[in-house]
Amino acid sequence: MRNNKWRTQYRGADSKWEGELSVGVMKDCEHHPEKMPYTIEHNYTPDFKSKKYIIEAKGRFMDSSEAAKYKWISKSLPDHMELVFLFMKPDLAMPHSKVRKDGTKRSHAEWAEKNNFRWFTEDTIKEIL
Repeated sequence: MRNNKWRTQYRGADSKWEGELSVGVMKDCEHHPEKMPYTIEHNYTPDFKSKKYIIEAKGRFMDSSEAAKYKWISKSLPDHMELVFLFMKPDLAMPHSKVRKDGTKRSHAEWAEKNNFRWFTEDTIKEIL
């Protein structure tokens, strides 16, 4: 069992040692200043690309972190490009999604709509091609 008694003595510290530093040798430094944004650079290979669209064909998302990366990809696209999804089964439940009161789970289509992505099926993708 962890001993967390030090937390009351060093409020805001992530560890006992950090708390000791904040009142000791680091006392003249700002402890936990404002948040600093940072970017991790990655590469993405789209499934398909047309003049205006990056098309990601998805049978299903494997986990929530995979789904989250598409929000970052979308932000990095030039203004004239749009990331859209081509879902094999748009009504398929997202992985690890919570069961709602009505017994359903968030679907891939609902995830896309919530995150402002347009989505299509094999039958409807022709609208943009």
